[in-house]
Amino acid sequence: MMKRVSSPTKPQKEPPRMNDGYRALASVYDRLNGDVDYAAWADFTERCFEKFSSRKPTSLLELGCGTGSMTLELAKRGYDMTALDISEDMLAVAHQRAEEEGLKNILFLRGDMTDFELYGTVESVICCLDGINHLTCREDAAACFSLVSNYLEPGGVFLFDLNTPYKFKTLYADNDYILEDDGAVCCWQNRLNKKGDVCDFYLTVFEEQPNGLYKRTDGVQRERCYGMKAIRNLLGAAGLEFISAVSSYNFDEITEGTERWYITARKPE
Repeated sequence: MMKRVSSPTKPQKEPPRMNDGYRALASVYDRLNGDVDYAAWADFTERCFEKFSSRKPTSLLELGCGTGSMTLELAKRGYDMTALDISEDMLAVAHQRAEEEGLKNILFLRGDMTDFELYGTVESVICCLDGINHLTCREDAAACFSLVSNYLEPGGVFLFDLNTPYKFKTLYADNDYILEDDGAVCCWQNRLNKKGDVCDFYLTVFEEQPNGLYKRTDGVQRERCYGMKAIRNLLGAAGLEFISAVSSYNFDEITEGTERWYITARKPE
């Protein structure tokens, strides 16, 4: 559950250490994101395959897989998954979850979305829950899209989502939030830059321990806002075709108040 709060205390203006944010969230990420319907998202993903891919893919790459929720959902549906993330802590949780589920069709790789190597090509690439927003400069986004184009088979689709300019200016802004679940609390303070295109998230997580005490972990994450024109240009420069942008799993059109864009691109055959 998320609550918006007012606070007179603003974060210190030290340079953010980005990976700390992933470490802070790793053990509680799934509990604090319990409202995400990964089954519905996977259904939407498969409908995109049907509508836009030249053939149904069997091998998928997920960039920024986090704790593996989408990777596990798609692996259960029979896809051969490669799951990449920069955070050892997130990958450790994902790997443990896969073992508990008995899933053998997942290859976990630690790597940067802007500089990674695969053993071969894949038939589709996905990146969920605003992973592309975590690429904090255009050069990083360009590098990521170029690698996607390199490893994506012709006719395959690249599916990703983005937090929109509207969301940055209204929901993020300089707002503070409290996320709560049984045994875990996350205090989340935002600081949006003057241009409105970069937001730093200062996170403090309290997690209940077996002895009843709470462990505190602090971290920082950063997201960049990309406009639609910039994304289309970046995709084109990487040799990918922009196919579609919608606002929901039902393929609703985007509006000025859309908070998340779901984008489909394709590598030409």
